[in-house]
Amino acid sequence: MTSFLLLAFTFLIAGVLTVPLAARLGLGSVLGYLAAGIAIGPVLRLLGVDLVEIGEFGEFGVVMMLFLVGLELQISRLWSMRGRLVGLGGGQIGLTTLVILLIALALGQTWQTGLAAGMILALSSTAIVLQTLKERGLQRSDGGEASFAVLLFQDIAAIPMLTLLPLLAQKSLAGQGTTPAHGPALSLVDGLTGWEAAAITATAVAAVVFLGGKLAEPIFRFITRAHLPELFTATALMIVVAIALLMSLVGLSPALGTFLAGVVLAGSTYRHELQADIEPFKALLLGLFFMTVGAGINLGLLWDNVAVTLALTIGLMAVKTAVMFVLAKIFRLQGPDPWLFSLGLAQAGEFGFVLLAFTVADGILPAAIADQLLLVVALSMLLTPVLFIFYQSVITARHTAPQREADAIPQSSEIIIAGHGRVGGVVNRMLRSAGMKTTVIDYNSRQIEMLGKFGLRAYFGDATRNDLLLSAGIEKAKLLVIATDDKAQITALVRHVSQTYPHVHILARAVDRNHVYDLWAVGCRDIVRETYDSSLRMGRSAFEAMGATHEQADRISTIFNDNDREAMIEAAEHYDPDIPIAENEKYIATVRAMTARRQEELGSQIAAILNQAS
Repeated sequence: MTSFLLLAFTFLIAGVLTVPLAARLGLGSVLGYLAAGIAIGPVLRLLGVDLVEIGEFGEFGVVMMLFLVGLELQISRLWSMRGRLVGLGGGQIGLTTLVILLIALALGQTWQTGLAAGMILALSSTAIVLQTLKERGLQRSDGGEASFAVLLFQDIAAIPMLTLLPLLAQKSLAGQGTTPAHGPALSLVDGLTGWEAAAITATAVAAVVFLGGKLAEPIFRFITRAHLPELFTATALMIVVAIALLMSLVGLSPALGTFLAGVVLAGSTYRHELQADIEPFKALLLGLFFMTVGAGINLGLLWDNVAVTLALTIGLMAVKTAVMFVLAKIFRLQGPDPWLFSLGLAQAGEFGFVLLAFTVADGILPAAIADQLLLVVALSMLLTPVLFIFYQSVITARHTAPQREADAIPQSSEIIIAGHGRVGGVVNRMLRSAGMKTTVIDYNSRQIEMLGKFGLRAYFGDATRNDLLLSAGIEKAKLLVIATDDKAQITALVRHVSQTYPHVHILARAVDRNHVYDLWAVGCRDIVRETYDSSLRMGRSAFEAMGATHEQADRISTIFNDNDREAMIEAAEHYDPDIPIAENEKYIATVRAMTARRQEELGSQIAAILNQAS
């Protein structure tokens, strides 16, 4: 028990100390976990910890991750990806394997060694890439979706690889491997003919689809009647583990099986509860997996062969980047997306550790080459977060799509609207419904084109530019509505117009409460917080749900709004935009005293309203 607690504490303290630091430096959690693993590696080896066994446990995080990915996909969307799945995925594995095979032959290796190494190194890291894409908000980009298609195809391709690799066994390497000490693996297809194994496998896949489509809903409905949240969590874990176990027994990838189950359950009414319950376990297990990868790096072997290992790692990542970039161009990825796709998938994958151990045991690869490739796989995974940082800091800056020239505005009006999105669009429709003419300026060319299809005239340009404001008629305008979604841009525009054209009434959108103070400080006196009115409506509905009449709830909403507006003005007088709020002691003291006073007054007013007879 003591050794287990010591091991758990070692992993936890390493993650708690390094991951927040890595995140603060902008390196991402994956690099933090890998660094934590490298740091505790010597301690784990000193304690005699079986990193392979712990790594296999941590790999279940990948299984859970693909289950959650499946929950967010609809079958129709998956079908729409079939071109990229086969074209990008198949092309990537085929071309990468071929290039590595040719390089191996040039270096004097046998064709069996080259082909086996090519197939293994062609795979990329599902865990690292998907996690990093999610953290950096890139999973919905064109490059992110193309990366997902390739990773999914790779997970599928790993199954035939396991069948093909034994055919590459070399007689000269027979007997070099040792039988794993963990005992024989259970299987439902060992000893069966091809047709029998295929039938068992198809039955297992059908069972997963049936479970997700027919049985899951009744099971979860029955469980929720117990009103025990922990029981729902246990059931969700049970289903994921059961599917992973079934896939393992029939020789399929557990990750692929749970992904399929997630896709089937994507339309379930319990989808969100499943996501919320599985997510914490997925995150912890993925962290454990990344730490075992870092801890598994053989620093001694790396030090003895540092030049060769680095050359092989950089060479592998260069080859994969080149192959991916060519495919990205063939499939017409635009802008920075080819680089996101190419750099993001340039590493080898976690399944490479499994396949390399398998190739040594079956006499497919020499043990010395396998050990060297293990280092290459680990180092390439370690370098991946750095490539993402390079992509976002350098590539995206150089590949920002050039904006078109600002439109000429032939006619001006007394009302100028800057920004025609979900806020400005509603304001514009209301004003136009009353017969008022407006001049709309937006910096999103796609938005301009879309508005044109509906017969609405808007002009492309940056509303913070004075020449564009002049052409829009700012000198004679009565009202400027600022509804863009960039906080700094809104503040800059308010400052400029309030100082240069003080006759113009400015109605500005505020992103949050602190932004209200910023806008007040630069001269705006008509400020609307973007979510404030909807929050008031929800509060009013909450009072009605608790028994208040509609008239009472409406009066409470009104006095709360009046109180909040007065409080905002009072606090704004003590706000200094040049001093962080946490360091502005005068502001903090004023707000605390004001809040206590106003809260008591507001509470008395609301109580009086609720105590009145309806």
